[in-house]
Amino acid sequence: MGDLYHSYGELAGGQIEGIDYQRIWRISQVSTLLHLAIHGGGIETGTTELADAAAADIHDFYSLDAFMPTGTNDALHITSTRYDEPQALTMAQVATHVVSWHGATGATALTYLGGRDYNLRDQIGQCLKDAGFTVQLATEELNGNDPKNICNRNSRGMGVQLEISTAQRAAFFLNGDMTRANRKNITAAFTSYVTAVKLAVSKALVAAGAG
Repeated sequence: MGDLYHSYGELAGGQIEGIDYQRIWRISQVSTLLHLAIHGGGIETGTTELADAAAADIHDFYSLDAFMPTGTNDALHITSTRYDEPQALTMAQVATHVVSWHGATGATALTYLGGRDYNLRDQIGQCLKDAGFTVQLATEELNGNDPKNICNRNSRGMGVQLEISTAQRAAFFLNGDMTRANRKNITAAFTSYVTAVKLAVSKALVAAGAG
């Protein structure tokens, strides 16, 4: 089944911001890297929290955070190549580097690595492997290589897309419970994962001479 909405304008016309979803963001004064979670909240559960934690108070952060009743949030999914919400686009276009956080299906704890920024992608993959996580290159369906994908719409035309399986995301929250109320109860795995991504980002930005 395809998306119900094919643009942010359609979504905003069909849902109520503040009731069905919210847009949240922070703009850093010191970094040119953006952490994105455009399918956050109850759409691809856990991605808002991961992107937020990875950005911390250093990098830019943006999320569309959906909080409709359980089982209905998929209606707010806009595919990455059509995601045209103005604030997200503006933040992406001025960034030099983008890490876009997504949820994939799967009962095995796994992260699929994609995007056109192969250096940062591989750096993140290596740091995650070093931290004990399982990663693999994404198949064409998930690889985020389309230039229209918002992760690639930065000033360099290349970003990273992380597709994290359901099992892996469940491991990030106490008792595997990914309900909104429990997502504040993170596990050591959550901290280890985010720390690995932060390390990779730091290495890549130092090598690139970016902030």
